[in-house]
Amino acid sequence: MAKPLLPDELWALIQPLLPPHPPQPKGGRPFLDDRKVLTGLIFLLKTGLAWEDLPQEMGCGCGMTGWNRLRDWQAAGVWDQIQAVLLARLRHADKLDFHRFIVDTSHVRAVGGGEQTGPSPVDRRKKGSKHAVLTEGQGIPLVIDVLPANTPDANQAVPLVDAVPPIGGKPGRPRRRPDKVLGDRGFDDEDERRKLRDRGIDPELAKRRTPHGSGLGVFRWVVERTNSWLHQFRRLRVRYDLREDIHQGLCNLAEVLITFRFLVRFGLT
Repeated sequence: MAKPLLPDELWALIQPLLPPHPPQPKGGRPFLDDRKVLTGLIFLLKTGLAWEDLPQEMGCGCGMTGWNRLRDWQAAGVWDQIQAVLLARLRHADKLDFHRFIVDTSHVRAVGGGEQTGPSPVDRRKKGSKHAVLTEGQGIPLVIDVLPANTPDANQAVPLVDAVPPIGGKPGRPRRRPDKVLGDRGFDDEDERRKLRDRGIDPELAKRRTPHGSGLGVFRWVVERTNSWLHQFRRLRVRYDLREDIHQGLCNLAEVLITFRFLVRFGLT
């Protein structure tokens, strides 16, 4: 039996965080139901459809309705608020691993270019973007950022760590910092190591031109698995949206859906 695109348990967490619609002039068309629009956005994210191909039979409105609602929710920080709620639930249940965070990046082609794109070093300098991902020790995504494809990995570890939101769920101050940060050879940079140490974090970033077999791969594979989950959402395998906020909004929606899977796995829904 097929699972619902937007489970009731996830909708119950999302609904209170959606901004209210502005007042309508007399005689204006009523706003389409938020749940139907969000279901259409998830369908588009999973299938990779173009905006104009969203099926009217789903009741989610036309593609422009979904595009506008995604733009507004991204601007209002809705996805960040939802992710904060999910992470707080996980921390409350002691299901977040703060012992180590892991960083990684992946490349996607950007059809037609757009904001936050650049010549891809892995795709014959065609326009592309990079998905920079930071997870905790089990692969739960904490930050997903969209960068130009030619952005060096070497200076991204600290910005990703600094972008982790304060995670509540426990008495006292919310937590943001891990004990360690792991990354592959692309993140090799002494200045980044110094900045991480200044933040009280032990940097375990692999060094270039050293023999393989450091053993860090047994921990780093989880972020590569999360990257794989991210690109199972077909709309993110190739970037079609010219505006950075729209593509980032789709990435953030995927981040919420991946995190919610962990809540289901741990029986926290």
